[in-house]
Amino acid sequence: MADPVRVRRLTDHEGQRLQQIVRRGTGSAVRLRRAMVVLASAGGNTVPAIARLVQGDEDAVRGVIHRFNEMGMASLDPQWAGGRPRLISPEDEAFIVATATTRPEALKRPFTRWSLRKLAAYLACNNTRPVRIGRERLRQFLHEHEITFQRTKTWKESNDPRRDAKLARIEHVTSNFPDRVFAFDEFGPLTIRPHAGAGWARKGHPDRLPANYHKLHGVRQFHGCYSIGTDTLWGIVRKKKSAANTLAALKSIRAARPDGAPIYIILDNLSAHRGTKIRTWAAGNKVELCFTPTYSSWANPIEAHFGPLRTFVVSGSNHPNHPVATRALHDHLRWRNANARHPDILAAQRRERARIRSERQQRWGDPRRPKAA
Repeated sequence: MADPVRVRRLTDHEGQRLQQIVRRGTGSAVRLRRAMVVLASAGGNTVPAIARLVQGDEDAVRGVIHRFNEMGMASLDPQWAGGRPRLISPEDEAFIVATATTRPEALKRPFTRWSLRKLAAYLACNNTRPVRIGRERLRQFLHEHEITFQRTKTWKESNDPRRDAKLARIEHVTSNFPDRVFAFDEFGPLTIRPHAGAGWARKGHPDRLPANYHKLHGVRQFHGCYSIGTDTLWGIVRKKKSAANTLAALKSIRAARPDGAPIYIILDNLSAHRGTKIRTWAAGNKVELCFTPTYSSWANPIEAHFGPLRTFVVSGSNHPNHPVATRALHDHLRWRNANARHPDILAAQRRERARIRSERQQRWGDPRRPKAA
C-alpha cells in the first residue's frame, strides 16, 4: 500500500509565509487556495479532508502538494505558457539576475537601489555584456526568479532545540492515530466594525459598507477545536485568551471522546496553553499535549481551517455587536460541519475543475530526491 501523499516538512520561513497568506485571505485566489492546501497538508490533514476544505478535487490537491515538494513557494503562483520564442539567451538572463541583485553602488552607479528604468538602461550600455530589454520583459524575468521590489522585514526562525522532535511527533500521531488527534488554537481578534470583503454584484455597483472603523465593542477571541478524524470544527468566543478558557476548550475536546481512550491535542506554545493546571489535568485524563515548535504554529492542523472563517464569516460583515457576530460564526460552523462531506457538493466541484495526474510522491519530512540526469 502506497504511503499517503503529504507535503514535505516546511521551513520556518515557509510555514510563517503560508500562514500569513491563509490568514489574510487577500491577493490571488489561486495562490490562496494552494497555500491553504499546503498548510493543511503540513498540519497533518489527509488529502480527502483537504479536498473537502477547499471544495476541490483530490487529484488536484495531490498535484499541488507534489509541485510544492518540487518547487517550494514558487509553486503557489500559476505558470502561464505561450508567447513567441525567446530572444534573450540563458546567459543574458543570468547576467540580468546577477545585476539586479547587486547594489548599484558596487557597479559605480550614483544611487542606492535600482528602478526598472535605471536597470534597463544600465543593462543596455554596460561594457561587460550589453543586453537590450524592455522594462516589462525585465519585470517578468525578475518575477520568474522570485526577485521583487520589497521592503526589508524581520521574521523569526524557530530556536526550539526540540523542533525536529516535536514536528516528528505531530507527524507520527496524525499519521497513525487520526481518529484520536485534535487541534486547538485561538482565532482573532474579532472586532465589531465593517470589514472589507468581496461578493457577486452588478457591474459597477458593489456592495457598500459604512466607513466606520472604530472598535467600540472591544475584541473577542474564538477558541477553536478541530477533530482530524471526523473533520469537525467547533469552539466558543471568549473575551480574552487565558489558561482557564484554554482548559475549558480542552475539556470539550476530551468530551468528544467519552470512551476514555488516549487522545492527542496539538497546540502552540502560548503561555496560556502551558500552565500547571492544564498539564496536571492532561496527565490525569489520558491527554497528550503535542506542542508545536517555537514560532512554528503553522504546524497546527487547525490553522488551515481559519482561512475560510476569515473569508466567509469576517470579510464583508458589518455586525452591530458581538452576540450577533458570534451567532453568525456558529451558524457557519454548523453549516460547515453538516456539508463538509456532502457527495453532491463534492461532485459538482469536481466537475468544474480539471483533473491533474498525480506525480511521484514525496513524504513530508523526507529529503528531496535528486532529479534524474
